[in-house]
Amino acid sequence: MLSYLAAALPPGTSAAARLLALQCALRMNAAMHVRLPKGLLRSLRLDAPDPWHELERARWLRTTPTRAAKETAAELLDATLLGQAPARNDRTRAADWALRASCPSRAGTVGPLLQLASVYLAAHTDLETGRGFSDLEQMARASGAETGELPDLLGQLAMAGVLTSWKTGPDSEDLYWTVPGG
Repeated sequence: MLSYLAAALPPGTSAAARLLALQCALRMNAAMHVRLPKGLLRSLRLDAPDPWHELERARWLRTTPTRAAKETAAELLDATLLGQAPARNDRTRAADWALRASCPSRAGTVGPLLQLASVYLAAHTDLETGRGFSDLEQMARASGAETGELPDLLGQLAMAGVLTSWKTGPDSEDLYWTVPGG
């Protein structure tokens, strides 16, 4: 889903909007509607209106009125999502996993860019070895970052304990990392 969103959202889409789009895509129902509890949005530090407005301007979703004051509702407008998304139970598990992987208190990160990068790294890490590999440009696109920002971003994640180590390959296009416990 991260790769799909990297291609589907406009290039300048912020990390906060991408993190919100990930949760929406993974939590949508068959009618492409989503209801996100305000507590979930607060835990991800996405309770500001800006990411919602950004996704509306990109014509990716439309917020809808809700009767419950404790949630925000939206209709997703990207019909291609239905073909990209796995079954609802799998998406729900993935949404919960992404929530845990991006949780600021768990990852020791603050801000949507670091949170989204944490999700990306976790999604591309071999659980048995604790090692991961990716193309730098692909990670930047999926995280809503510039390629030149990644060394600083990865350094912050290493200082926060999300990564044990990271390095770029000899051609500087490949990224390799290890996570604690790997």
